[in-house]
Amino acid sequence: MPQSPIPGFDIPRTAPDGFVHEPDAAGAFWENSAANTLPPPDMVAAYQRNRPLPTDGIDTRKAYIIGGGIAGLAAAYYLIRDAHMPPANIMILENLDIEGGSLDGAGNAQDGYIIRGGREMNWNYDNLWDMFQDVPALELPEGFSVLDEYRMVNDNDPNWSKARLMHRQGEIRDFSTLGLTRAQQWELIRLLLKRKEDLDDLTIEDYFSKGFLESNFWFLWRSMFAFQNWQSLLEMKLYMHRFLDALDGLHDMSALIFPKYNQFDSFVRPLSKLLRDKGVQIRFDTQVRDMRMRLEGDRRTVTDLLCRIDGQEDSIAIGPRDLVFALTGSITEGTAYGDMDHAPVLERGKADPGPDSDWTLWKNLAAKSPVFGRPEKFYGDADRSTWESATLTCKPSPLVDRLKQLSVNDPYSGRTVTGGVITFTDSNWVMSFTCNRQPHFPDQPGDVLVLWVYALLMDKDGNHVKKPMPACTGREILAELCYHLGIADQIDAVAANTRVRLALMPYITAEFMPRAAGDRPRIVPEGCTNLGLLGQFVETNNDVVFTMESSVRTARVAVYTLLDIPKAVPDLSPTQYDIRNLLKAARALNNGEPFIGERLLRRLLDRTYFAHILPPAPDGAPLDRAEEELHGLLGKGGDAIQRVGTWLSGFREALQRRGD
Repeated sequence: MPQSPIPGFDIPRTAPDGFVHEPDAAGAFWENSAANTLPPPDMVAAYQRNRPLPTDGIDTRKAYIIGGGIAGLAAAYYLIRDAHMPPANIMILENLDIEGGSLDGAGNAQDGYIIRGGREMNWNYDNLWDMFQDVPALELPEGFSVLDEYRMVNDNDPNWSKARLMHRQGEIRDFSTLGLTRAQQWELIRLLLKRKEDLDDLTIEDYFSKGFLESNFWFLWRSMFAFQNWQSLLEMKLYMHRFLDALDGLHDMSALIFPKYNQFDSFVRPLSKLLRDKGVQIRFDTQVRDMRMRLEGDRRTVTDLLCRIDGQEDSIAIGPRDLVFALTGSITEGTAYGDMDHAPVLERGKADPGPDSDWTLWKNLAAKSPVFGRPEKFYGDADRSTWESATLTCKPSPLVDRLKQLSVNDPYSGRTVTGGVITFTDSNWVMSFTCNRQPHFPDQPGDVLVLWVYALLMDKDGNHVKKPMPACTGREILAELCYHLGIADQIDAVAANTRVRLALMPYITAEFMPRAAGDRPRIVPEGCTNLGLLGQFVETNNDVVFTMESSVRTARVAVYTLLDIPKAVPDLSPTQYDIRNLLKAARALNNGEPFIGERLLRRLLDRTYFAHILPPAPDGAPLDRAEEELHGLLGKGGDAIQRVGTWLSGFREALQRRGD
């Protein structure tokens, strides 16, 4: 094994035998021992920021990255920072004429701005922040990072919503609790306890009751994360674990943080500038459609990329030690656009996207071997993965006046506006809209606001406009929004000062489609020697999809694995195991009331060091009702309850005496 040339350091440059680059924190019990001196699989701290030595010969190796979205850009970043590959040896191949992939943001105040989607984040997107703490900020002085700027914005402008749910043409609906019955609470708890392996191909509506799917919780959840009733129960479970720490902030979105600008200007511009400044090459108008591979037993090595470059068929030879990183699938592929007077027209088949789509590479890989998964499980039913968004460029109008009434701060103040999406629970389309901090684009005029609207159900007529959303023009979608806001009689005044641009996306939630083991390939498929797969359609141990964090994670795992770097990518943040998060989540699920066993815990822990882990008592009498709770658990009668109550009091007093 090659050794370090640094004097005094006789350290291997590659990982030891058996090293796991993508550890699974849920796979087994972890403990300290002589045979295990690495940190826990999900530890995220400064100790994980170590920089490994360059692997042998890295200066002469090249990397070809297929896809210029956040996953591809992240792969280039980690190749430079942790693999020490010369930036000039890295080439990104992008089908479009601009980088960023699904993280877009374009337009102007005259023609209208457009963003196909937005990103809600929280503080434990650990891979995302690991990268952006090293990416220079675009607007702050030299030495400050994107993370620094992000913290400054969010720490000084807390996010929350005062109108999260609405109904009855402009009424704010009570969203102070999750609105779950005791039986519905247990549905969620049982889902958390289920094994992932037992949920293959099950849908959300296969598992949850009809009442659950009409609850406040489900309106809050599905509109925030874009889940449909017929989509993957397994992904719903993974989301519950990933965002368990945020459950008590679900109703008012106080658990979320947002960028200053749209996703392209906030993330893609600074990251791509860093990579370009270092010498990374980006080649646009290049679609990689297939790969030639050399087979040696069970080993597969990419030898050529078969491309269409500027409309012409071509190929790129891959050297024997070169690496390939490829995006599988695309959530914004085949987007159809519309405007104020034109509805979008899809050009993709509902069962097959066709030979010219960005799904072609994955389809061709899957035809070579089962290790590359089953892409048809995700693109094969576009009716169930489609939804539409609309970007509104607004000058003062009755719509802006109504927005001011629903906003946390004045929309023109530069601070939090709606605090996330506002959802109309009686909308046939399940329509939502949001206004993020303004300006949403750096060049946005001071009298202009940018709003974003989307809906989940594409096959229902609107409540006001009697058409499904995909059949509507921008003017008609604007009318439907005004109806739900209670200003339908002022639509002409609103339309005169609003520009609407539409985006109908046939695969936007394809990653949520029901799936089973083997449907998605591993990040480095079995037997592949120089190929790593990235993005939303690859298998990770415990992380979710449809987040920037998951894209960055897949890139990081691919780089570490293919180069056998002696460094692990931590599993998702261990907040799901934190007793404080479990307790506050239990209180949130129980609609802010003490959960079963809470008063007993309070009786035990009151006036001890650990008393702070319990949520504040809402009834002002935390100890007096413990016996009442015992009655509920054990039944009335007998002296068992009295004995348990006496034991709790005695045990707590003994703890206090020992502390004294």
